Amino acid sequence: MNRRKTAMLVSLGALFLAFTAPSPQQPAARARFSLGGNAAQVPAKFVGNLVFLPVRVSQTQPSLFELDSSAAVSSIDPGRASEMGITPARPAEFDFAGVGVPLAALPAMARNGFGAQVGREYEGALGADFLNVVVVKINYERQTLQLYDPASFQYSGQGKSFPLTFAGAEPLIQGKFSIAGGKHMEAEFAVNTALDASIVISERFAQSHDLYSASLKTIPVADPFSDVGKDAALGRLKSFEIGPYVAASPLAAFSQSSLPGAGSRIAGEIGGGMLRRFTVIFDYPHQRIILEPNIHIQEEDEEDKSGLTIVAKGSGLKTFLVTEVAPATPAAEAGIQKGDVIAGIDDEAAADLSLWDVRDLLRQIGHKYTLLLERNGQTLTVTLQMRRLL
Repeated sequence: MNRRKTAMLVSLGALFLAFTAPSPQQPAARARFSLGGNAAQVPAKFVGNLVFLPVRVSQTQPSLFELDSSAAVSSIDPGRASEMGITPARPAEFDFAGVGVPLAALPAMARNGFGAQVGREYEGALGADFLNVVVVKINYERQTLQLYDPASFQYSGQGKSFPLTFAGAEPLIQGKFSIAGGKHMEAEFAVNTALDASIVISERFAQSHDLYSASLKTIPVADPFSDVGKDAALGRLKSFEIGPYVAASPLAAFSQSSLPGAGSRIAGEIGGGMLRRFTVIFDYPHQRIILEPNIHIQEEDEEDKSGLTIVAKGSGLKTFLVTEVAPATPAAEAGIQKGDVIAGIDDEAAADLSLWDVRDLLRQIGHKYTLLLERNGQTLTVTLQMRRLL
C-alpha cells in the first residue's frame, strides 16, 4: 500500500487481509467475460492523470473506483459501503460492463484528504488483487481502458515489454534520469497509477546520491493534501528514460515522506504524469508491463505558474480554497492571501469549474486572468499574470 496515503482499516479482518492478500506473483481467480468473450472496453473516467472505473459491487449501483497499482488489495470507502449496504471484508463480485471479477474480500478503507486534493469524493480503489485477474490496457491519449482475459491475451503491437518485479504489492520498473550539471542515475521506480505527479524521488535517495546542486532549481510544494507529500520540493529533470523512451524536462518531486523501498535501490515512484505519455498495459499474470509511446512522449510537463495552492471544499467540492501563497510569485504580487476563496476566473463561475479545471488554467504560460475572490465576506477582483516558476 502507498505509505503516503492516510488509510484506516475499519476491522481486524481488513487488517488481516492487508497482510495476507495474494501477491502479484500468486495465481488468482478467473475473470468472467460475458457472451464467451475475452476482452471488453470499460467506460473509464480520467481526472487529471488519475484513472477511475465504474464498478458495480455485488449488484449495487455503480461506484467510481480509482485504479491504484500501489494498493495491495482493492477496498471501498466505509461511508460508501454503508450507503450501498455492503458488508466489508466479505467476498465480493465486481462487474465492469460485462466483466465479472471475483474478490476474496473487500475491506473498508478511508482516504482522508482525497476529495480536497482530487476534487471528487473517494469511493474505492482497485488494487493488486484486481490486477492479478485481468490484463489492463490504459490508453491515456484517447482516455479509454480495456480488460483482457490473461489466458488468451497475446500482445502484437509495436511497444516495448518490460519485466516486472515487486516491492510488496507495487510493481517496479527500471528508469534512468539525468539532471542539470551532467549527473546520470539509474534505479528502480515503483509504478503508481494513483499518483498524479510524473516522478517522485525520495529525499533519502536524493541525498545519498548527491542530487542537489546549485544547478537544480526547485520550488516548494506546500499542499497538505498533496500526493507527493507535504513540504516536498519540485524540480525539473533534464531527462527521464524508460528503456528506449526518453521524456525531456519532466517535473520531479523530491519528497521527505516515506516512499516504498526506503533505504534500498528504489529511488521513488512513477505516476500518471509520466504514464500519460504512453498506452500502458499492466499484465500482472505474465509479470510484465508494456509501454507504447503516444504523441505526448516529448511533451514538457507544465508546473503551476501562479504560486497558489488550492484545495476543494464545501458542497459538491466547488469551493476552491487558497491554502498557501508562495512568496515572490504572481499570486503574491496580485495580493491573493491564504484563506481566500476563488469564486470565478475571467467569465467562468467557480460552480462551472472543477478543481482540475482551475489547476489546468494556472499551468498556462503567459496567460493573464481576472480572479473573483471572496475574503472575509467581501468580494475582490485581482489580475493574475502567469509566468514560469521552473
